[in-house]
Amino acid sequence: MNLHHLFADTGDRTVRYALSGAGGGFARTLLAQTRRIPRLSPAVLCDRDLPRLEAMLRELGHTPDELRVCATPDEVAAAVAGQRVALVADASLMSAADWDILVEATGSPAGGYAMARDALTAGRHVAMVSKEVDSVAGLHLADLARDNGVVYTTADGDQPANLIGLVTWAEFLGLDIVAVGKSSEYDLVLDPEAGTVTQLDTTVPAPGLAGLLDLGDDVRATLAARAEAVSALPTGATADYCEMAVVATSTGFRPDTEQLHYPVARIAELADVYALREDGGVLHRTGAVDVFSALRLPGEASFAGGVFVVVRTGDEVTWETLRGKGHVVSRDGRYAAIYLPYHFMGVETPLSLLSAVLKESPSGGTDPKAHAVLAGRAQRDLPAGTVLDMGGHHHDVTGVQAVLLRDEDAPFDTAPLYLAAHATLGRPVAAGELIKLSDLADADPGLLAAWNAGRVSRTTEATTEARA
Repeated sequence: MNLHHLFADTGDRTVRYALSGAGGGFARTLLAQTRRIPRLSPAVLCDRDLPRLEAMLRELGHTPDELRVCATPDEVAAAVAGQRVALVADASLMSAADWDILVEATGSPAGGYAMARDALTAGRHVAMVSKEVDSVAGLHLADLARDNGVVYTTADGDQPANLIGLVTWAEFLGLDIVAVGKSSEYDLVLDPEAGTVTQLDTTVPAPGLAGLLDLGDDVRATLAARAEAVSALPTGATADYCEMAVVATSTGFRPDTEQLHYPVARIAELADVYALREDGGVLHRTGAVDVFSALRLPGEASFAGGVFVVVRTGDEVTWETLRGKGHVVSRDGRYAAIYLPYHFMGVETPLSLLSAVLKESPSGGTDPKAHAVLAGRAQRDLPAGTVLDMGGHHHDVTGVQAVLLRDEDAPFDTAPLYLAAHATLGRPVAAGELIKLSDLADADPGLLAAWNAGRVSRTTEATTEARA
């Protein structure tokens, strides 16, 4: 699609955005790209560390005269009215100025939700980067957007939106989708000569892995052997589960198993791996959402951050023609994998911002529903009084294993993981048990209300549809 045509009828209006979590890595990529897009401009940037934020903006080419550190609503309003960028540490000050859309990128479940709620109820659009917020409050925020005549959307450049886009492309073309997913954040890079495998900055011995580069006749046996060969490296980032929860809500694709399969696979193998078990693959059923660990050799292209769909092929001649052009088709010809091996973070996000404001069109799903629940199982016995701290690069919850449950497999009292985050246990939870809402002594009231409102709304819709 020619994007110049898509936005040709929108005039010359400049879209202005507010950005929370403005000092983070995602924010930098968006702010850097904004400098190259005349029709897009930052209005208010919010971050706790204003000196760091101001220094970053100077690195990106902003002059001191373009920036204003503001401590009151009047200062914010005056700065933006004067075509300056207002920098604030207090999120409540963001609403004092005129802007079109909030980009929420704090990663804070409670704080991010509150900012998104306030923007939507004030009639402003929201692009949600904080998947932690979306996994708890996304359904309620979508309802608020609808009720206030604005757009609530995922953000292009982040994996959930990219995968939703690829899924809807495949659906629109009538492809028979079996599974959708993404790769884990970091590739597994095999050095056959050294007999090692490297993930980001960690290298471990894997002497047998070089002999497992071919899937062989028994796909699942080879995958099990590969998993054993790289078992010294971590598998299953909490962030992966969270992103797939957002995708499930928007697309209806759901986990095949609660901890996902995480096969160690090469790109050319995806169509064989994500086949049904009766066809030699890993899937118990179609309609799956999953994550794989991309295995490659040094010098081969990365898949880290990429997304894929696996489809049934249909016409044999068509897909053999496509196989000849280098596309990934399973060895038996029944399945094919279609993929985008990248995500560009905030570099792509301007597409979502311009689409939401100028076209009133979201990048996310058209009919979000509670198809799956991002939950948590205790990894050890957790006594009453335990604070479920959230931290680290992947926003792990201490002592809790993230799991993605199909909606029918989640007891009604199941606590969404990022509602449990930062809460205190009011009673003990044994190892292996799901964290429940009734286990939490002090869940954030705003998030809890949003979770309950989203469930009630969608349950009512489902009941109404069933009766009709």
